[in-house]
Amino acid sequence: MNKHLLVFAMAGLSLVACSPAEQTADQTQAAYAAVDPYSFNENYTDYLQTLSSDEFEGRAPASEGERKTVEFVEGKFREWGLKPYNAKENNYQQQVPLVRMLPTQVSDMSFSSEQLEAFEYRRDMMAWSPRVQEQTELTNSEMVFVGYGIVAPEFGWNDYEGLDVEGKTVVMLVNDPGYDTQDPEVFNGKAMTYYGRWTYKFEEAARQGAAGAIVIHETGPAGYGWGVIAGGSPMRFDLARENKNMDRVAIEGWITDSKADELFALVDSNYAEMRTAAQQPNFKPIALKTSMNVSVRTKFDYLSSPNLIGYIEGKSRPEEHVIYMAHWDHLGVDPVNPDDGIFNGGQDNASGTAGVMALAEFFASQPQPERSIVFVLVTAEERGLLGSDWYADNPMLPLSKAVGGINTDVLNVYGPMKDMVVVGHGNSEMENYLAKYVEKQGRYIAPEPTPEAGSFYRSDHFNLAKRGVPMLYAKGGNDHVEFGVEYGQQKRAEYVKVAYHKPADEFDPSWDLRGVQQDLWLYYWVGNELANNNDWPNWYQGNEFRGIRDASADERN
Repeated sequence: MNKHLLVFAMAGLSLVACSPAEQTADQTQAAYAAVDPYSFNENYTDYLQTLSSDEFEGRAPASEGERKTVEFVEGKFREWGLKPYNAKENNYQQQVPLVRMLPTQVSDMSFSSEQLEAFEYRRDMMAWSPRVQEQTELTNSEMVFVGYGIVAPEFGWNDYEGLDVEGKTVVMLVNDPGYDTQDPEVFNGKAMTYYGRWTYKFEEAARQGAAGAIVIHETGPAGYGWGVIAGGSPMRFDLARENKNMDRVAIEGWITDSKADELFALVDSNYAEMRTAAQQPNFKPIALKTSMNVSVRTKFDYLSSPNLIGYIEGKSRPEEHVIYMAHWDHLGVDPVNPDDGIFNGGQDNASGTAGVMALAEFFASQPQPERSIVFVLVTAEERGLLGSDWYADNPMLPLSKAVGGINTDVLNVYGPMKDMVVVGHGNSEMENYLAKYVEKQGRYIAPEPTPEAGSFYRSDHFNLAKRGVPMLYAKGGNDHVEFGVEYGQQKRAEYVKVAYHKPADEFDPSWDLRGVQQDLWLYYWVGNELANNNDWPNWYQGNEFRGIRDASADERN
């Protein structure tokens, strides 16, 4: 046991003296006061440095870097005595079947209307097929503008009401009506909801029977420029499903807002007018008086990559469980980079993986909890949250019995902060458990600064959230204890500009990891309390995931 674990064990003797079920929040907080808030687990730095080293080659799925990551994590899980996910084979691996798809030929987008010239691939539009087949094409598919493409009963919104889109291509706005109206009474106001994510829009279009689904890009509501969509590799990954994604629309894609102007001119309108019209709850879809043609040729192959799962079994209620999650994968190696081709992923997400490992080690040294604690390190996050999606469909324990979860992704390496930023603030009661321990550290809860970007829906916890599990995604913010807010903002901006998804995201010995240690204590205290009480946190009323959670309530009684 390292010295910091020993310090906590001694400080928490009052907890050991009673059964964990009898531990009250006051007792837990009293034990907290006896520890150093900047020193949770001294081994964290070693885990972070190892995972982000050149030796691990950027931790790409199905690579040599993956093999080394699996070996390292499994070795530690076994050393700490965590129970393995795969008891039969005595390993911690949940294999995730993946398919890698590369569009080798994409046509321009042509139209039946003589008033429209073809939209050029990459310059004006992006298109691909989510279906696992070599050739996919849409021919003379009627186009219809469906506003935001949202069906949200809890918000009284249905853009498809009374509409049959079978075989047609739907054209949609990005984000949701709350962002565009800036009205706090409409959806979540400025903060993006799940319905604003382009992934949701494609899913809903498929449920409605559409053949094609096109989202209109605009930098503000999208949260990124056209270059992010059109400038990167067109290679995509997905889960290898038995139906080969034939339940998805044949063609998914984007067009620029300037090309949307040309499209809407066919109905004597323009993008600005249509966007304003779509903000009204009584908006009716508009046929665009043209059909679309697009074809995509795709090369694909299959591979497998593991989620790594270890757990501590609960003493009295083993099916009830708390989840800690992070993604271990990153972008691997760029073999044509002459200078530094390794995407080490130091902050993204060796920092979060090391955090879950530090938590697992710590919990393993403490008295057995009443509920189970599951540590899930998922693969293929960078490929579309695929490992967590697979886990959510194939959980180790029923998700209806998941008390709640904590996700760690890109942790704070810039020193102690006064604020703890909750991404997706105002979503669930998980925030209440966090808030009291944040207060004990003399800190304050802050909502994310750019809720319109929809960051809550862009990390692994989202796949559990949309299946009803209340998830907390929080980390040290920008208000530095010594240097203030501007320093923190400058560091974050510098990371995005210089290192995010670039080879420069490497371990830096000058990082001030007191901030991570500070946050690890919070993650621990929240999880520890939930693992030893009888509470069932929920989403707040009006949240898009509340109904899913409530539907499984009988399984928790």
